[in-house]
Amino acid sequence: MSTTRTAVRTHWVAIRAMLVFTLVLGVAYTLVVTGIGQLVLPAQANGSVARDASGEVVGSALIGQSFADADGDPLPEWFQPRPSAAGDGYDGGASSGSNQGPENADLIAAIEERKAQVAEFNGVSEAEVPADAVTASASGLDPHISPEYALLQAARVANERGLPESEVVELVESRIQARDLGYLGEPTVNVLQLNLALAELEG
Repeated sequence: MSTTRTAVRTHWVAIRAMLVFTLVLGVAYTLVVTGIGQLVLPAQANGSVARDASGEVVGSALIGQSFADADGDPLPEWFQPRPSAAGDGYDGGASSGSNQGPENADLIAAIEERKAQVAEFNGVSEAEVPADAVTASASGLDPHISPEYALLQAARVANERGLPESEVVELVESRIQARDLGYLGEPTVNVLQLNLALAELEG
């Protein structure tokens, strides 16, 4: 009988501990962290949502997206992102790189093909095409390109939109994000935010 009471007491203690920790760590902690996020960093806490001039949600500043027609061909009036290996491109549910090494024959062939396409699309030589224009990021979701790739596209975008090239170049330069903390990583340009600014420039 004593053994039974001890077992019951032990199980009841375990159940109470589970309930208490569930409330504290599963409910209270979540609410506190969510509240702090909404107060201190509301934009980041809500997915860094990007909106157009009319306030309509057009994506997230954290996830790249394609600027292409129904056939998948890049639209010349928009700045283009780097390639994506995530699903059909920038698929948040299929985030991944190609997992192909630098000596992989398929990757080398794809890079050469992309380099020729980018050069022709922008009216430049293949030697001017930067690496990020022809290679996907590790996640396949990176919304950023290098300032070099953004500036490479400025003449084409300006021509398609009937804008002075200097104005488009100035827009790109105003959107260059510096290295994190001044020394981590490389300067980048967020393509979605750049294109949103481009649309406002015309509007």
